[in-house]
Amino acid sequence: MAATPLNLGFLAVVQENGSYLGGYFVTNAWGRPLEFRLSSAVQPNKIQQILYSSTLVPYVCGDLIGKALVERAGVPVALILTTCEPALDLRLKVETPVAVVLPEDDARAGDPLAVALPNGRGRLLCHARHPEDVEAVRKVLAELDGGLDLTEPFMRVKEAIAEARKTGVAGRAAA
Repeated sequence: MAATPLNLGFLAVVQENGSYLGGYFVTNAWGRPLEFRLSSAVQPNKIQQILYSSTLVPYVCGDLIGKALVERAGVPVALILTTCEPALDLRLKVETPVAVVLPEDDARAGDPLAVALPNGRGRLLCHARHPEDVEAVRKVLAELDGGLDLTEPFMRVKEAIAEARKTGVAGRAAA
């Protein structure tokens, strides 16, 4: 019986001029593209900013953008990675482990929820309400090719978002 392929999801959220736009990129274990989804722009109004207060950005990034993109994706993943820390709250809405890629100089490197990336390329931070994800993330990392740079796909997602904006795709419901 064949093993289930190890696919990874990369969620990027960019913020510009008060609006948020997300891209969700699914690759196989070698970094080859399997699927890409783009959200519509989300621009919270003043009333939402007041009512949501400090919970607005995690809500927009995790619930509105992240959850919508992941649910629409047709390819299942073993792990969702993001560089947008507020999007880590996506983990509260999905069963799949979600981890944020920490900058190499981040002071939380010793956090019990942080998992070292292969070859000392930084750390991943799991959601505080899901400490069991630490072991799941370690297992996925152990199955990956040690040469895979888990930060590189985010550059591709951001370039794809920028290209979509230039061609006008981001203004339409492309996701």
